[in-house]
Amino acid sequence: MSDIGWREPGPAKAPDPSPCNVAISVQVVHCRLSFPRAHSRSARTRKQKTNIPSIRDTHISYQAISSGPTARQSLAPCQNSIAVAATASAPVIECLEPGGRGRRGPGRHRALRPPRPPRTDGQQIRFRLGRLYPRCIFPRTPGLPREGALHLNAVTSSQPKEITLRGVVLGVLITLVFTAAQVYLGLKVGLTFATSIPAAVISMALLSAFKNATIQENNIVQTLASAAGTLASVIFVLPGLLMTGWWKDVPFWPTFGACAIGGVLGVMYTVPLRRALVSTSDLPYPEGVAAAEVLKVGTSSRSGATEGKAGLMSVVWGSIASALFAAAAAARLMAGEVAGYFRVGSGATGIGAASSLALIGAGHLMGATVGIAMLAGLVIAWGILVPLLTTMNPMPEADASGHALRIWSTQVRMLGAGAIGAAAIVTLAGLARPVIGGLRSALEAARRAKAQGQVLERTEQDLPITTVGLVTLVSLVPAGWLLANFLQGTVLADLSAPLVAVGIGYVLLAGICAAAVCGYMAGLIGSSNSPVSGIAILTILGAALSVGVVGRQVTGPEVAPALVAFALFVTTVVLAVAVIGNDNLQDLKTGQLVDATPWKQQVALLIGVVAGSAVVPPVLALLNRAYGFAGAPNANAISAQPLAAPQATLISTLAKGVIGGDLRWDLVLWGAALGLALVVINFVVKKVSKERYSLPPLGVGLAIYLPSAVTAPVVVGALAGWAFERAVSKHAWGEPAKRLAVLVMSGFIVGESLFNVALAGLIVSTGKGEPLALPIELGELPAMLIALVLGILAVGGLYRWVARTALRIST
Repeated sequence: MSDIGWREPGPAKAPDPSPCNVAISVQVVHCRLSFPRAHSRSARTRKQKTNIPSIRDTHISYQAISSGPTARQSLAPCQNSIAVAATASAPVIECLEPGGRGRRGPGRHRALRPPRPPRTDGQQIRFRLGRLYPRCIFPRTPGLPREGALHLNAVTSSQPKEITLRGVVLGVLITLVFTAAQVYLGLKVGLTFATSIPAAVISMALLSAFKNATIQENNIVQTLASAAGTLASVIFVLPGLLMTGWWKDVPFWPTFGACAIGGVLGVMYTVPLRRALVSTSDLPYPEGVAAAEVLKVGTSSRSGATEGKAGLMSVVWGSIASALFAAAAAARLMAGEVAGYFRVGSGATGIGAASSLALIGAGHLMGATVGIAMLAGLVIAWGILVPLLTTMNPMPEADASGHALRIWSTQVRMLGAGAIGAAAIVTLAGLARPVIGGLRSALEAARRAKAQGQVLERTEQDLPITTVGLVTLVSLVPAGWLLANFLQGTVLADLSAPLVAVGIGYVLLAGICAAAVCGYMAGLIGSSNSPVSGIAILTILGAALSVGVVGRQVTGPEVAPALVAFALFVTTVVLAVAVIGNDNLQDLKTGQLVDATPWKQQVALLIGVVAGSAVVPPVLALLNRAYGFAGAPNANAISAQPLAAPQATLISTLAKGVIGGDLRWDLVLWGAALGLALVVINFVVKKVSKERYSLPPLGVGLAIYLPSAVTAPVVVGALAGWAFERAVSKHAWGEPAKRLAVLVMSGFIVGESLFNVALAGLIVSTGKGEPLALPIELGELPAMLIALVLGILAVGGLYRWVARTALRIST
C-alpha cells in the first residue's frame, strides 16, 4: 500500500476546495512496465528495449481509491496514456508523461526509464513514481483536482521467485563458511554471532549477476544460511562428552543425528507459533527488521545495489584483516594475549585481553548495553572477587598471575555460574506471562478467522498442520533409535527402555517450551541477545534430574559418568530445538516484511538444518584432533593449547554436580544470590531511566564466568562501536556507515575463525602444534605492544574506510 499526494497546479478548481490535499491509497494489481512502440525509431529507446526485453510492452497497473471526502471514489484512466484493462468496480490507471516540444497529437508520449527497472514480475520495485511519470492529467472528476503528482513507494508480484536451485546452492556454500566459523568461535569464547545480515549481503552481491533475482530469493538464502549457522550453538554442550571422557573422538552419525533431529523439531514446533509471535504480535524483532531493511535497500535502487557490493567488500576486507592478524599471532610476530597481573597485599589480580579482532567484532555486534554489562562483570570479578578471595586463600609460592588465575578458575567462576543460572531463571519466569498471553490471543484470532471462512493469502500460508504433526511424530522414531544406540554396550543398557522413554518425553515437552520461550525472546531482544545459555542451564538441570531418578537403582563406579553423558546427549537435542526456534521466528519476521511465503521459508530452514548438521561433526572432530578441549583427557590432541569451550565446561560441570553430587554448591548459591541482586539492580536502572537503559544480569554473569581474555576485547569492541555510531550519526551517510561497519565486524569473526579452522587442518596434517611459528623471540613487552598497535591500526583503518565508502555511496 502507498499514499498518493494530489496537488492543484493552477487556477483549475474542484467543486470542493478541501480535496486539494486528498490522500489516495494505491493497491498494486500487477507490476509491469510499459515502453511504447512509438519510440522504436529512437536510438536511445531501442537501447532501453535491448537492455530490458523482459518488461517491454507490458504495463504497471494500479487500483486507486480515494480516502478523502469522496471516499472510495474510482478514478478514470489518465488522458494521453496507453489503454489498460479496467473493470467497473476497480478501474486501473496508467500514467505517462506527455511528450515535450513538437509532439504531434495526444497519443505521442516520452517514456522515461525508471532509476532501476524491474527485471521480472517477481522483483520488489521501490521508486517514486513522481520521478518516473511526473504528471498525470485526469478528466474532471467531482471532488478531485484536475492535475496531480503520483508517488508509489513499493510494489510486488503475487507469485515471486523464492526457492531456486541457485539460491539453495549459494545458501549451502555460505553455510559451510559460517557454520565452521561459528563452531570455532563458540569453542574458543563461548559466544556466537548472527549470520542473517552478512548472508543477505553476500547473497545480494552474488545474485545481482542474474537479471531475474528477487528480494524473496535473497531472503531464502539468508534464511538457509542463518539456520545452519545458528545450529552450531550445539557445541555449547557436545564437547562435554569429550570432557567427561565418554567420547575420545567425535562420531559423525550420532552428532549429525542429534543436530538434525533437534533442528527439524525446532522448525516444526515454531510453525504454529508464527501467527502468534510474528503476524499478530507487536514484538520488535530487531534483527529480523534489520535484515529486512538490508534486503530492501540492496534490491530496490541503484544506490542500494552499490551499497550491496560495498557490503560484500566490507565482509571481504574484514575477513582478510582478521585472518592476517591471527596469522601474525600464530607466527609469533606479536603476542597472542595482552595481559598484566600484580600483587594486592597478600592477594593478586590483573586482567588479560586476547589479541583477537573476532572478539572486537563480536563486541561491536553485541552493542553498548551488553558491553557495559560485561564491563561491570569484569570489575566485579577482577576488581573485587579475585583480590578478595586471593587474600583469603594466600599462595606464597605462586606468582601473581598463577595465584589470580587459580582462584578465578576454582572459585570465582563457580560464582559466575550461579549468577548466570539465577539470572536466567528469573528472566525466563518474567517472560512466561507474555508468552502464554500472546499464544492464547493468537490462537483465538486464528480460530475466529477459520470460523469466518477467511482465505489465507500467500504471505500467511504455513506448512500444513497435518504435515507438521506427521513430521514431528516421524522424527521421534530416529530420536528414540539414536538414544537407544547411545546406551548400547554401556552399564545402562538394561535401563535402555525407561531411559529412552524419559529422553523422548523430555525432548518433546522441554523442546516445545524451549522453542516457544526462545522464539519470544528473539522477538523481544533479538536472537543474538537471547539467553540461550540460560536455556541450556535449565535444560541440563532438568535432564540430569530426570535421568538421575531413573538410573539411581543401578550402582557402580561407571554409572554416574554414563548418566552424565546421557543427560548431555539429550540436552544437545533440546538445545538444537531451542536455537532453531530462536532463529526461525526471526527469519520469518524478515520474510513477512519482504512479502515472502512462510511455508517456503520453513522448507529452507529444514534444508539449512540438514546442511548445518553435516558441517558441525567434521569441524568439531578436526578441532578436537588439533587442539582438544580444556578439562578433557585430550589423548590425541596435537597442540598444547586446548580450546576453552567455556559453555560446554559449565554445562558438563552442572551435570556432574547434579548426578554425582561433587559440585561446590556453596559457591553456586552465593553466585545465585549475586545474580538475584543483579536482577534487582537492572530493574531499578530500567525504572529510573524509563526503559532507556538497562544492565542485563546475564551479561554481567557471563563476564564473571568467562576469562577476562575473552570479555575484555568484547568490551573494547562494544565501546568502539558505540563511539563510531555516535560519530557517524551526525551525517547524512550515517545509516549506510553503520550497516557497513556491522559487515566489517562480521568479517572479523569469519576471517579469524576460518583461519584457525584451516590452521587446525595444518596442525593435523603436519603433526606440529605450531606449524607457522617462526624461530624468533621478540620478548613479552614488545610482542604485546606490536599486537596493541596493529589492532588499533586495523580497527581504526577499517572504520575510516567504512566512513569514506558510506559517503561515496550517499553522494
